[in-house]
Amino acid sequence: MVTDVAVIGGGLAGVCAAVTAARAGAKVLLVQDRPVLGGNASSEVRLWILGATSHMGNNNRWAREGGVIDEVLVENTFRNPEGNPLILDTIILEMVVNEPNITLLLNTVVHDLEKADADTIKSVRAFCSQNSTAYEITAPVFVDASGDGIVGFLAGAAFRIGAESRAEFGEQFAPEKASNELLGHTIYFYSKDTGRPVKFIPPSFALKDITKIPRWRDIQFNDSGCRFWWLEWGGALDTIHDSEKIKWELWKVVYGVWHHIKNSGQFPAAETLTLEWVGTIPGKRESRRFEGDYMVIQQDLVEQRRHADAVSFGGWAIDLHPSDGVFSAQPGCQQWHSKGVFQIPYRAMYSRNIKNLFLAGRIISASHIAFGSTRVMATCAHGGQAVGMAAAICVRNKLLPRDLLAAPRMKELQRELIRIGQYIPGVALEDENDLARTAEISATSELKLSQFVPSGETMPLDASWAMMLPVQPGAMPAVEFFLDVAAPTTLRAELRVSSKADNHTPDVVLATQEIQLKTGARIKLPLKFDAQIDAARYAFVCLMANPDVSVHLSDQRVAGVLAVTQKFNRAVAKSPRQEPPPGSGIDSFEFWIPQRRPAGKNLAIKIDPPLEAFGTANLTNGFARPTNQPNAWVADFSHEQPVLRLAWDKPQTIARLELSFDTDFDHPMESVLMGHPERVMPFCVREVIVAVPAKVLVLAGHQNGHSDNGSDTEQLVFEITENHQSRQVICLKTPVTTDALELRLVAPGSNVPAALFAIRCCAPD
Repeated sequence: MVTDVAVIGGGLAGVCAAVTAARAGAKVLLVQDRPVLGGNASSEVRLWILGATSHMGNNNRWAREGGVIDEVLVENTFRNPEGNPLILDTIILEMVVNEPNITLLLNTVVHDLEKADADTIKSVRAFCSQNSTAYEITAPVFVDASGDGIVGFLAGAAFRIGAESRAEFGEQFAPEKASNELLGHTIYFYSKDTGRPVKFIPPSFALKDITKIPRWRDIQFNDSGCRFWWLEWGGALDTIHDSEKIKWELWKVVYGVWHHIKNSGQFPAAETLTLEWVGTIPGKRESRRFEGDYMVIQQDLVEQRRHADAVSFGGWAIDLHPSDGVFSAQPGCQQWHSKGVFQIPYRAMYSRNIKNLFLAGRIISASHIAFGSTRVMATCAHGGQAVGMAAAICVRNKLLPRDLLAAPRMKELQRELIRIGQYIPGVALEDENDLARTAEISATSELKLSQFVPSGETMPLDASWAMMLPVQPGAMPAVEFFLDVAAPTTLRAELRVSSKADNHTPDVVLATQEIQLKTGARIKLPLKFDAQIDAARYAFVCLMANPDVSVHLSDQRVAGVLAVTQKFNRAVAKSPRQEPPPGSGIDSFEFWIPQRRPAGKNLAIKIDPPLEAFGTANLTNGFARPTNQPNAWVADFSHEQPVLRLAWDKPQTIARLELSFDTDFDHPMESVLMGHPERVMPFCVREVIVAVPAKVLVLAGHQNGHSDNGSDTEQLVFEITENHQSRQVICLKTPVTTDALELRLVAPGSNVPAALFAIRCCAPD
């Protein structure tokens, strides 16, 4: 079989690489050794998909990965908010089989390869046991997304196993001496309530003495699935060749844990529970890591180093586990977060010594310490998208992976990635072919945020809370909160910003106020901070914890504006403030995190002068999510059906429109087990009409003229209904030639105005 791009491995990294390459025009063969796609996210393992958002437990606001993996997560939340892993299987499979450029081979194991020369792969050989068919697959470029790196290993690509010494890269968190210790495997199980007593007789191989697990007291009868992530073992073994041995030990552990739950007498409420499912293959965390032209290290994460060849990003904690796993007396993991997301360079995504081999997923070029963050599935998938686009460009131009480092080629790769929804921190879309950038864009309204109206609901300040407000350089606007005060007290208010404008860790205090409060209801609290804002950024207006004070809330929500609290999520942090070991090279800072809906409402507030951060200029500024500003056009609350208008000096021929919607990039959208209250995010515009207007239209108080050859009647171009996705690509069957377009949007709700991140207009190819 001959193809343009051969992708080996059908986990999320391989799937996203294959789909991206196929959509970019390449013929793709996707080879998966399992019966389902999705790897650790699939129904075979059932781990939730997570990445930079980290359960909303870190300070990485609006950090959910974009592009193909975002499509998967948004679609899964829409179809499967209950988190059924079988439904997720179908969504991933559907995405692959719907791409005509992909040929999918399931249950097909790569076992050998042939090289054209010492550093070039010619073909790989694979076998499917289900149809007794052997395959030879030839391609100019190969993507190894196999997890263990089978293609790279067979080809002789340089790789590493284990932890590097502290001295090798100057990583202060690394061990003094190099070691072969790894993160282990985990097998999950599900239970269900039958409504009647169920007896459990353990198999003979089940672990009988639960106290052999030092954390046995942490076992909860109503936990299941990936909440038992810490049932881990095998890090001291060869996690490739000893995988079956590790699996058997984990089966002993799982059935021993269930025996304890059912038969110890400590969990009477478990009497009616039955064991519904136990994994048959373990979820593997670590094995080989391959060497690229660059190796991502601890400093890249903590210092958030910038790279000219950045194509992806991460933001999960440096998350390392003891090699003895469940049998270790140490905590199940150490999670140390950075103050914001970090770039991942393209140089880490291809082999340094095999010329036509791309690396995708957990095998990319990273040290063991950095791997503790880059290994998680959404980060792997996001990197897979970058590899898929790079592979398509290589095939199109008869290039090899390293050739894309040349500045014009790298700009092309970054541009093509951002165009399909990939977010690269600090890199804006620069697209000279975007006709929207040459248009005059106007709107029936632009939000000038002057207040969030009180709803009547209040919340006690048992913890510190802050409103994240997008402010511009100059004097900080005055704000006013509404308080109920139970007893005379002193309330502390602070104005904070982040030490980096694109971060959302409020680690710099610009001003403080101590306010004496008397007892009373709905007391107005005016705050005028004597502080200057140095750059466009988010300011945190903080009301510090005071149990005698309650703050009024609002039901209104706006794209790119959040309330956050100085709390912590026990799933990813140990306390409200991160305090790493001295000398570890990891920062200390506070967590200020949002609360999940239906909680997490905004604080009622007045702002003077109003915030003018929501104009139409945001639609073409190159960013399609909040960063240091909302980067969204937002209509006024009063306009339920606002209109955007694009006008050109002369007629343009438009064949395709691309729209970027607000699906709340702050929401992690965990894919399995953890249910979500919404199918569609509250900020997402669901209805849009695109039309060519009549010759003259009065808009926003002034007339906009059309050319004389325009139509006297309106022409409907396209209509979007029931949208729930982050991006909609409108391909017109017949291109439209016009000097104006209108987009008529319907606000998502009375308390959420219409918002849009980006508009892109394309001429025929």
